[in-house]
Amino acid sequence: MSIQDPQINVSRRGLLKFGAGAIGTGVVTAGLGSNLVAPEKSVAQEPPAKPPAKEEEITPDKALQELLDGNDRFSKSKRKNPHQSYSRLAEVAKGQKPFASILSCADSRVPSEIVFDQGLGDLFVCRVAGNIATPEEIGSLEFGSLVLGTKVIMVVGHERCGAVDATIKGAQVPGKIGSLIEAIKPAVQKSKDQPGDKLENACKANILLQIEKLKSSSVLSELIDAGKLKIAGGYYDLDTGKVSLVS
Repeated sequence: MSIQDPQINVSRRGLLKFGAGAIGTGVVTAGLGSNLVAPEKSVAQEPPAKPPAKEEEITPDKALQELLDGNDRFSKSKRKNPHQSYSRLAEVAKGQKPFASILSCADSRVPSEIVFDQGLGDLFVCRVAGNIATPEEIGSLEFGSLVLGTKVIMVVGHERCGAVDATIKGAQVPGKIGSLIEAIKPAVQKSKDQPGDKLENACKANILLQIEKLKSSSVLSELIDAGKLKIAGGYYDLDTGKVSLVS
């Protein structure tokens, strides 16, 4: 559908106001394409269920702490495996209200719901090699924060990232893989004179670079300024399962 479709031609400021109300509580829950189109049936339908108190009251700081607490449980083999029951499946089938968004590497060893000990409907996750903030990833995270109401975005890079390593080595790669390397190059350049492990430094610099790109979004910056959103960086240790904050 064209973005000029009158059914979805809403200003960002108007959507910000609307997002805190009807959209955030379930009108837009299954995805951008299906639920922003006017329904064929009458709109006089049963109202969405009221979100749990935890989801209503959570702040950006509390959302970040929930992620860190979940990762602490995971790294200490004390997972609670929350929200993974069939009743939770039925609950979130009616609508989603995740409390956090994650921009992480596509690496198979870093599955967000597991390493943060969360379950169905808790996290809005974007995964791409090198955890880079492409226009599509930024748009997705804008949707997660503005429309679905996530309170924190964590950019999660990880130890021994292959995409960052390839960028450091100047690897010659086929197809579209090179676009990943181009997106990571500024971080490698910025970290090249830092003492210590070159790959680790570049991985952490890349996390901060992608945070900068996210903060350049007018949608996300407005939410941050309003105290409704926090963006944080996390570095995942493949050997211990621990996420440490990067700043």
